[in-house]
Amino acid sequence: MQSSHAVSAISVVFDEPNLIADTGLVPLVRLAERAGLPALVGDRLRIEGADSGAGANPAAKVMTLVAAMCAGADSIDDTDRLRHGAMDRLFGGVRAPSTLGTFLRAFTHGHNRQLHAVHRDFLARLARATPLLPGVDRVAFVDIDPTHRRVFGRAKQGAEVGRFKGVRTLHPIIATLSTPLARPVIAAVRLRRGKAADARGAGPFTAEALAATRQAGASGTVIVRADSQFYTADVVAACRRANARFSLTVRMNPHVAAAISAIDEDAWTAIRYPGAFVDPDTGELVSDAEVAETRYTAFTGRTKAERVTARLIVRRVRRLNAEVVAGQGELFTAWRYHPVFTDSPFEMLQAELQHRQHATIEQVIADGKGSALAHLPSGRFQANAAWLTLWAITHNLLRAAGSLAGSFHARATTATLRAHLVNVPARLARSARRPTLHLPDRWPWQHAFTDLFDAAHALPT
Repeated sequence: MQSSHAVSAISVVFDEPNLIADTGLVPLVRLAERAGLPALVGDRLRIEGADSGAGANPAAKVMTLVAAMCAGADSIDDTDRLRHGAMDRLFGGVRAPSTLGTFLRAFTHGHNRQLHAVHRDFLARLARATPLLPGVDRVAFVDIDPTHRRVFGRAKQGAEVGRFKGVRTLHPIIATLSTPLARPVIAAVRLRRGKAADARGAGPFTAEALAATRQAGASGTVIVRADSQFYTADVVAACRRANARFSLTVRMNPHVAAAISAIDEDAWTAIRYPGAFVDPDTGELVSDAEVAETRYTAFTGRTKAERVTARLIVRRVRRLNAEVVAGQGELFTAWRYHPVFTDSPFEMLQAELQHRQHATIEQVIADGKGSALAHLPSGRFQANAAWLTLWAITHNLLRAAGSLAGSFHARATTATLRAHLVNVPARLARSARRPTLHLPDRWPWQHAFTDLFDAAHALPT
């Protein structure tokens, strides 16, 4: 590809009132309206007594923020992209960035709890209205993981130096919901201060994520997957109360080591993974391992009612010895062990494979950090907490749109959804008083866009 010979003679003028840059917002906003997002916000979110009318018409402000995030906004100022060209003839009620900033700064902890309820109900409505979560009534997985979002302003509330030395962060925790056939959507989010322990509030958070999962239609087997920081009695108790299963990585300790050493050598099953995985201890690519299981009683230091006996599934990987390569014989085989505490109803190898698929939540976190979570834009902690929840609503809306666009986009990343379906330029024209959007000729994803457009407009309100 190269520049045309005529490029040197081209001039640039921003003066066309009939163009829009993000045509995909037309079906996305219609989908959000058909699924009831404005009505949910109007019913649930009450910001009263705030200065400068910050609490007035919250539905319009939430819809503006969600639409801007769908288009790629990662700061409050970026929401101004909704006020260009012919956008005012396609959408009404678009609010200015200054108004949206005032709205977010008016949030308190109670208002964020109201917004969490909106997020849960909206996910349930999307799951009913679109093929967002195929198979959720049979098997569903809830993955929980914390992440850190670096911030640079010293005045940001809650920003502290925590796990990363010399780096100030805020510390969100995220729970996703997925099925063997569907990419993850976000069931629950919370924002915490930078120094908060990974498992802080994990029990109630797990319970809320499971409630959202059941509300979204998960009537069959639900398995909660998490890393070792969530191997706590509170998390397991929350799973048991919600009639859900758990699959939790376990750190090595003397009790776990004793249970593993009691496994008979003949009980180990050799497996070869079709795709190599990264060993978390060494960073090496591993494709061969052995798996075995035994019974194990966890939390023996707690009361008898809090102790749990379940399966301990252990994957062991041969520890590579550099001296063997140099010609020295190996005296005995050394292993690295990766135990998982679970009450999964699936057979051993399937349960172990499902647990390793917990890493799918990292794709959601990466999607967020590549879009709306590139920044937490306010100096107010509760404003950033609201921004985080609005990103979760946006993520679920984009996933629902992808499921309507076809099988490829149902599994694509949100960045791909924006590039193919949202950030599409168009010219608005009228003929016989009927508006028509003229999109680029030979657009590669024309059929997917058309499927989304038709489906979003055909959904019942």
